[in-house]
Amino acid sequence: MVRFLIIALLSLLGFITVVAASFGRDGWWAIAALALLLLGLGIHDVIQTKHAILRNFPVLGRMRFLFESIRPEIQQYFIERNTDGRPFDRDTRSLVYARAKGADSHKAFGTERDVNVVGYEFLLHSTAPVPVSGEQHRVRIGGPDCTQPYEMSLMNVSSMSFGALSKNAVLAMNKGAAMGGFVQETGEGGLAQYHLEHGADLFWEIGSGYFGCRDAEGNFDPEVFAQKAANEHVKGITIKLSQGAKPGLGGVLPAAKITQEIAETRGVPMGVDCISPASHSAFSTPRELMEFVARLRELSGGKPIGYKFCVGSRTDVLAMCKAMIETGVTPDFITIDGSEGGTGAAPLEYEDHVGTPLTEGLMLVHNALVGSGLRGRIRLGAAGKIATGSDVVKRLIQGADFTFSARAMMMATGCIQAQKCHTNRCPVGVATQDPRLMRALDVTDKGNRVYNYHKLTVQEAAQLMASMGVGAPGQLNLRMLRRRIDQFTTRSYAGLHNWLAPGELLDNPKRGWAMDWEEADSGTFGEHVPLLWSNDREPAPAAVAGTVPTRRVEPKDSTHHTVAPVHPNAERPEGRPAPKATHKAG
Repeated sequence: MVRFLIIALLSLLGFITVVAASFGRDGWWAIAALALLLLGLGIHDVIQTKHAILRNFPVLGRMRFLFESIRPEIQQYFIERNTDGRPFDRDTRSLVYARAKGADSHKAFGTERDVNVVGYEFLLHSTAPVPVSGEQHRVRIGGPDCTQPYEMSLMNVSSMSFGALSKNAVLAMNKGAAMGGFVQETGEGGLAQYHLEHGADLFWEIGSGYFGCRDAEGNFDPEVFAQKAANEHVKGITIKLSQGAKPGLGGVLPAAKITQEIAETRGVPMGVDCISPASHSAFSTPRELMEFVARLRELSGGKPIGYKFCVGSRTDVLAMCKAMIETGVTPDFITIDGSEGGTGAAPLEYEDHVGTPLTEGLMLVHNALVGSGLRGRIRLGAAGKIATGSDVVKRLIQGADFTFSARAMMMATGCIQAQKCHTNRCPVGVATQDPRLMRALDVTDKGNRVYNYHKLTVQEAAQLMASMGVGAPGQLNLRMLRRRIDQFTTRSYAGLHNWLAPGELLDNPKRGWAMDWEEADSGTFGEHVPLLWSNDREPAPAAVAGTVPTRRVEPKDSTHHTVAPVHPNAERPEGRPAPKATHKAG
């Protein structure tokens, strides 16, 4: 009934307007045209069958779509509190933006967080803080078989491919990394010319698609790999096993985002989606993984070789440890990606419900390596929602030697968390291949911001450690990080988990590890303990004939002031050196 009343009202309005226009001025015709246009739109809404709300509420129902389209902006700018936003809250984003500009990142009046909520974590300060180290701490990456070790920064640019990012975003991060002496991981999209533009140190990521080092069938090509791995800017190689936001899924770069440059960089054809398989074709077992590590180390001339994965089964982790022991081959580093990590696009089910969070995954791998007697040969990296100095320090306490950050580096480059990475319509030109949008991203300005953000954040991590009474990460211990477990109790990480002694798994596995250690097999991945009950399943349904793939949704410019690099001796969060003390004559 309502829709017919709306149509009747529009018809009446149109009739009155036409009648009035026949006796009045020319301006009435504009009103008449508008009324007739709304009438036509209303009739169309009633006739169409796609949207039920428009059939019942013609014209007016379109307000729903308007409000829905601006809902993220309304939520972010008017409704969210400073600590509510996801994936990164307003406080964290503001801190990143301020440090990237070299501006003041302090905040007044105290914390807005509920320090009594279960899960709240805090660092323990020292009654006698120590001076902040004058040199940025670096971590030596390179085990006993590595002949070209590398000194890694505590915080680095995590894996983001050219293709997922615009060339200007890649260039800006490359410039910032070159200025600050930290690593830029290439992402699995291959080694692009833009990764080499400013001379930053690179860790080349090799994914299951072997982009940039693949043959015509999509398999690993050792000759092409060896040629590119010899580049002086490539300091290490990362084998990507899985990604935190979508472990076990692989990836897709939509055809609409593939330019000629991207196709050449990846070695894929134009006009079709670029698919990363869920698993590698070069290996399929833990033992074969170690053999592949050894092969890449040889082909690269002895550069650090490691792999990255989101932890799934503990049995798989232990199977990797057994494979290292049996083959005598160990990676130089392992990067743990948490399930809270970022991605250009993934199914919501994967983002929300698959994979181990970084805290649990990092501690599990650290514990397994210690228990296997392997921790001293392997460095651990942590990736997944790392943005602040406290994030870095917490991960170091939990077992990491260094960290990677992706989305925070994107924010330093100009990202506003619009969450449109998969649409090719990133409003600030970071995650798009649209030339009109990416031109907004000034490489010089944003490169300086990336440098500023990294420098001030690593410096703040050093300040935090000094406040905790330590001068280097190696002095941190598990008692320095506490977690609230109920309304009245907090416990340190030393007492929250069962920590293995060095070599304990080899001598006498216990405390819940024995079953998994016994099951772990270097010849296979996966859980294999039989269930204690029947698990009969119905056969998989046959494919439905005539189905077609779901259509992909394929992929604005803000003004900004020129940003300069922060002072090389900056001691404040805003990037300015502290004033020199003046002594008055007494």
